[in-house]
Amino acid sequence: MSLRIYGFWRSIASFRVRVALRLKGLAFEETSIDILSGEQFKPGYEAVNAERVVPTFIHDGHSIFQSLAIMEYLDDIQPEPRLLPQDSRERAYARSLALMTVADAHPLVTPRVRNHIAATFGADAKAIEDWGTHWTTEGLATYERLLARRVPAPFALGAEPGLADICIAGHVVTAQYLKLELSAFPVVARLADRCFAIPAFATSHPYEQPGYKTSGARH
Repeated sequence: MSLRIYGFWRSIASFRVRVALRLKGLAFEETSIDILSGEQFKPGYEAVNAERVVPTFIHDGHSIFQSLAIMEYLDDIQPEPRLLPQDSRERAYARSLALMTVADAHPLVTPRVRNHIAATFGADAKAIEDWGTHWTTEGLATYERLLARRVPAPFALGAEPGLADICIAGHVVTAQYLKLELSAFPVVARLADRCFAIPAFATSHPYEQPGYKTSGARH
């Protein structure tokens, strides 16, 4: 089985796919596409992904994009360990938790949105940071309310991490980028600690990627 992803060290969506692959024990190669410098808009990558975003997942020559679709595809090609529950209600709940960041919060803080705010509305660096802080905090608060209502368990839906946990952990990484404290969100913080104690999460963290270590970036 030949597996490749086109990603970027700082990309939260790429982080999600890395974790999913490693939880399933699937070996893969990653090609870096620097979305901060605009590499995604070059003809070579546009031929790979017409949306010009990362990640793109290649399985035996077949291309899939959008992290949520990629993770669900992984459940199809290798069902164990499962990322989504078998029970239909729990599966819908897991997708709901995932979409809170994938569809609601994270799209508002991506580089292309930040660049558009600066170019169109003249937002300076402080305004853009405040924008990101607002939407990331909104997501953390929503996760805190929802997770607190469930019977206490190691992970969002039970004893093992899955798709929802991957997405929540990615949201916490966004909070780390913004240097946000999690003290107001203790349930989320405990869940994130449990996730990043697992090698699949820890080794997939953006700060552990070769691109981060050679970029000169700072926490």
